[in-house]
Amino acid sequence: MAHVLVLNAGSSSLKFGLFTAQAEPEPLATGLVDRIGGAARLVLKDAQGKPLHDADLPSDQARDHHGALQAALAQIEARFADAQVQAVGHRIVHGGQHFADPVELTPDVMTKLHTLVPFAPLHQPHNLAGVQAAMAEFPQARQVACFDTAFHRSHPFVNDTFALPRSYYDKGVRRYGFHGLSYDYISGRLAQMAPSIHAGRVVVAHLGNGASMCGMLAGRSLASTMGFSALDGLPMGTRSGQLDPGVMLYMLQQEGLGASDISDLLYKRSGLLGLSGVSHDMRTLLASDDPHAGQAIDYFTFRIRRELGAMAAALEGLDAVVFTGGIGENAAPIRHAVCTGMRWIGIDLDEAANAANATVISTGHSRVRVMVIPTNEELIIARAAAANPA
Repeated sequence: MAHVLVLNAGSSSLKFGLFTAQAEPEPLATGLVDRIGGAARLVLKDAQGKPLHDADLPSDQARDHHGALQAALAQIEARFADAQVQAVGHRIVHGGQHFADPVELTPDVMTKLHTLVPFAPLHQPHNLAGVQAAMAEFPQARQVACFDTAFHRSHPFVNDTFALPRSYYDKGVRRYGFHGLSYDYISGRLAQMAPSIHAGRVVVAHLGNGASMCGMLAGRSLASTMGFSALDGLPMGTRSGQLDPGVMLYMLQQEGLGASDISDLLYKRSGLLGLSGVSHDMRTLLASDDPHAGQAIDYFTFRIRRELGAMAAALEGLDAVVFTGGIGENAAPIRHAVCTGMRWIGIDLDEAANAANATVISTGHSRVRVMVIPTNEELIIARAAAANPA
């Protein structure tokens, strides 16, 4: 049987999944190689989430993404000896102005994607390293790119631009938005589960170590909290979220920080970690009695409420809110803090349903329906890779 391999390469990690190659791919296994280049560890699970492998890797086995992929493939081949990978689907963070759909990775496309590295310097190079590793392992397989920015290419001009000289917009300095693969999946699930909600005005909150919100009208992105980079909008695990540009000018001019110093500060030392001084992990913060942990949580939920109000304005109304992502799907206290602070907009939270992580967590008389839907970015990539090339 033909199969599809899905890869999501981060700076020091490689998420992967093996799927059947059919119109609706079925997952066979998913896994993660973490801490590439250091004390790497490989975890492999079956389709039901049962662990198949969980062990450290030898220091010389996962020095780079190619080595990590080889280690992952060895575990897959040991359990799925008949697997025949006909296509590899890749998560690529940035598709720029022109890539609004999945695309086969030809040499010309790869050249164009390399030109987008300055737009996502901490993500794009690692995504492309994963592509190069897969091309070396599967030279005959079709390589397909799926873009985190693509879902947001339907933005109107006012949600796509900054108030800078027009020449910057023409150069590509725009509000791209990210987490598009997650939003694409949620849009599709809503169309199946609640067609009338899908046809209306919905805000989806993808809350995890990376966090953003998307305002959808009839299943299409109208506005996103993330903009030119994955730093904008909500505070995240280690990323700052929305920041007055004057703060960066202050850092440059008064503190003498260079571009790399500021990049490190905003991407790796800010957000929940920077605010709390405790952890970037919401589970740790919720369990902590440190008052700074509480303040970090308060700021996180305040920013979600603030952006929810802004999204409702952009959509000219609100019919539903969907929580997804690691925090959105599992952290009932976060959902409680957001929803109880938005009663004025028509949200009435069902506390018991919320505590149980039910699919619908609003009461029957809530004007705005509130839902919890687990996301599945890997399935979106697998579908694209399994489809016939355009």
